[in-house]
Amino acid sequence: MKIKKFKLNDLTIRNKLVIHFLLISILPSILLGVLIGWAVDKIIEQQVNDNTIQLIDNVNNSIESHLDNIQNMTYFISSHPRIDDFFDGSLRLENISPDDEYEITSFLQVYTTVYPEIAGILIVNNEGDYISNELYSRSAFPITTETWYREAVDNRGIAKVIGKPSGRRITSHVNYTEDDVVSVVRAVINPITQEEKGVILIDLKLRVIAEIIRDVRLGKAGYLMVLNSNGDSIYSPTHSMHETISPEWIPETNYGTFSENINGERFQFIYQKSNFTDWTTFGVFPSNNSVAEVQQIRFYVISFVFFVCLFGVTASYFLSHTISNPINQLMKAMAKAEAGDLSSRYKGEGKDEVGRLGRSFNKMLSQINKLIKLTERQEKKKREAELHSLQANIKPHFLYNTLDTIQWMARKKNAPDVADMVGSLSKLFRIGLSKGGTIIPLMDEIEHIKSYLQIQAVRYKNKLNYTLNISDSLKDVSVLKIVLQPIVENAIYHGIKERRGPGLITIDAEEQGDMLIIRIGDNGKGMTKEKLEQLRDSLATFLEKNDEDVNNQPTTGYGVVNVHARLKITFGEKYGVKIDSELDKGTVVTIYHPIIKNNKIG
Repeated sequence: MKIKKFKLNDLTIRNKLVIHFLLISILPSILLGVLIGWAVDKIIEQQVNDNTIQLIDNVNNSIESHLDNIQNMTYFISSHPRIDDFFDGSLRLENISPDDEYEITSFLQVYTTVYPEIAGILIVNNEGDYISNELYSRSAFPITTETWYREAVDNRGIAKVIGKPSGRRITSHVNYTEDDVVSVVRAVINPITQEEKGVILIDLKLRVIAEIIRDVRLGKAGYLMVLNSNGDSIYSPTHSMHETISPEWIPETNYGTFSENINGERFQFIYQKSNFTDWTTFGVFPSNNSVAEVQQIRFYVISFVFFVCLFGVTASYFLSHTISNPINQLMKAMAKAEAGDLSSRYKGEGKDEVGRLGRSFNKMLSQINKLIKLTERQEKKKREAELHSLQANIKPHFLYNTLDTIQWMARKKNAPDVADMVGSLSKLFRIGLSKGGTIIPLMDEIEHIKSYLQIQAVRYKNKLNYTLNISDSLKDVSVLKIVLQPIVENAIYHGIKERRGPGLITIDAEEQGDMLIIRIGDNGKGMTKEKLEQLRDSLATFLEKNDEDVNNQPTTGYGVVNVHARLKITFGEKYGVKIDSELDKGTVVTIYHPIIKNNKIG
């Protein structure tokens, strides 16, 4: 089965308009909504990252501030005279006086009292002796061999932070474990020999860091956690995923972001490393956990796109209907007219292009109906004229033969005047017959009118005179048959006959461009202005009148009107008869006829 190829032009105008409206309204709205959603996500994501980095930076600053205070405490502690003597070896534990011991412990007690976040302070000299009011060694193993001690010595007088120290052989009178503290250790170095004099250890309660971080929230499900350089947790909330973080995930930079899939869910990590503590603070939250502002903006965008689409579809169907419906009505009216029903009309009242086109269509059908009726009347009149001409030709044919016989008999009886009269009448009928033709030579038409005038001159004797002025250049010109006789007859019966004294009829013919001009003038009675206007109106409206109007019209001027109608029907609107008349001065009838040579108009 052959599949018909789709073409856009095969769609109806309404469907094209609907598609057009949808493309210019809904599609841009959807693209705008997607673009806004994408841009908002990016902007909010950047803002969230910036805010998270800022929060992490604040957390790190707070932690570093606490630890910096602890570091400063080590300097204050090492500068105490009795403690300095303890580091130098001049004050030994075996010979220390109760007053010295009380002074040192009271001094240390001040720090633990003023700073409750301090869990304990331990002072160790390079010989392994130590002084503390909270901490003590659990075995006789030398403290100087402890890992934290060696790390402090290796740091050469700079404080080092040890998060959640493990494996220590010291314990506290207070009930807390190694997982509950963060240790800050610093070696006291002899400025001259650059040898260590001892180490000061201060335990900071981990709850201080927890209190800094605990109230920081990242969205609905995000949280912060702190890991040391080995990836061990310094602080992490319950059910955190610090154990799943691989050190390979973390870039070498001091801060940044990365994403990883953990247990089938994607998480966003934002981190910042502290140069002071060598710890890394992480902000962790699910990637699909958008903040409330993003969700709200998405809701507004989706709602906007939905309502735009709803309005666009409704408006497109309504607007397409208002445009296509008048076109469909016009198409139906045209289809009826195409089927032959010329009474079909477009009924729209709109003032747009379709409305104006529909009204033009109605006018066109009205004009076509008018022209069809006019053509029908013209054809009917033409057939009637041909029938009348046929009937007229039958009678002259019979009379022509009879008149020839009478003329022969008159000459035989020696009656020349009767013979001439009969000869003129015979010629009149012969030319009128013209073998049934409707176009005859102009000279034959002139001979025809001469015969007619000769007969009328015998009848009216000296009352009728006539002159003929025909240019020799018109010898080869043909004219419509019997265009002069009806006009000359009117001139005699309505002009010369009503005149006192002899009258004159003049016939002139000349060529003007592509037009043959024939003027028939008389010096008869003429016409009044009212009668002239009536006759002119008859000439102008004769073809538009129905048969009943023609039958009821006055007989005066009927021959002129008939000639006028024959000329227009045969040759066209530019040809016909023009009448000028003035009472008691005469009448001039002008015939406008095409130049016909060799039966061709031109």
